[in-house]
Amino acid sequence: MLKQVVDMYELLDKPNASGEEVANFLRKKGAKEVVVEKIEGEKGSTDFIKVVIEGSNGKRKVGNVPTLGVIGRLGGLGARPEMTGFVSDGDGALTALSVALKLVQMHSNGDILKGDVIVTTNICPDAPTIPHKPVPFMDSPVGMETMNRLEVTEEMDAILSIDATKGNKVINTRGFAISPTVKEGYILKVSDSLLDIMMRTTGKMPKVFPLAQQDITPYGNGLYHLNSVLQPTTSTSAPVVGVAITSEVPVTGCATGATHPIDIEMTGRFVLEVAKDFGENKCEFYDKEEFNKIIKLYGDLKKFQTLGE
Repeated sequence: MLKQVVDMYELLDKPNASGEEVANFLRKKGAKEVVVEKIEGEKGSTDFIKVVIEGSNGKRKVGNVPTLGVIGRLGGLGARPEMTGFVSDGDGALTALSVALKLVQMHSNGDILKGDVIVTTNICPDAPTIPHKPVPFMDSPVGMETMNRLEVTEEMDAILSIDATKGNKVINTRGFAISPTVKEGYILKVSDSLLDIMMRTTGKMPKVFPLAQQDITPYGNGLYHLNSVLQPTTSTSAPVVGVAITSEVPVTGCATGATHPIDIEMTGRFVLEVAKDFGENKCEFYDKEEFNKIIKLYGDLKKFQTLGE
């Protein structure tokens, strides 16, 4: 996927990067359904983009194969005029859009997955920053509620949420790591299927990053969050797994020169393989029977998807 990563990086690494330009590029490569919506916020604007790659037996064709959602999480691709160039925080969008490009090209070439895949993210080359320890966070022109509304869709039966997660001291490896599965307020066990896919795509032992209960609650409640990687889980009943693009040392989201194309390619290839296996019914995000048993034993935890009392 390295060519797709490089092609997408060239589109995103500039002051006038836009959703429409990316959409037109994808259409030229064969994309049938790409939607762009520009949203104005108090701190600027951003272009939300949704790419749908239909499967041979997906819901769009009235089939019965579940739909995978791939979300690129970020505040912005750039922090202009403070910083010049593509920032680390843009890695989630770069990965998601590279996956979209690869899937579109595969579909055009006749390699069609069974299930639909929906890729969403937003494109903002001049996002603001906010103070955060141990390193500053990228901010966004729009709030998290707006992001979730436009990036999380009801069609998604399972979600991979990709986010640069380098501004911390708890994930000390370069590449990517995955989270335990999160569903309706519960932090569940790590998916064995995803661990297997991670091992085959990286050739290494899998890396899993820890979650606190605070991390799966909505932004705006005053609690500490590792970052926004699990925010999609606050607005869906679908299982969500965070895919964190990581580094050995804390790196601020507004740092430039911190994007490693090889790491993005490896992360994107993992996501692509999950999409393949998910449509083939070879990949489970969680154990449905055990989840039903948990609910029976301990009840509903959906309150953690809200701002609380």
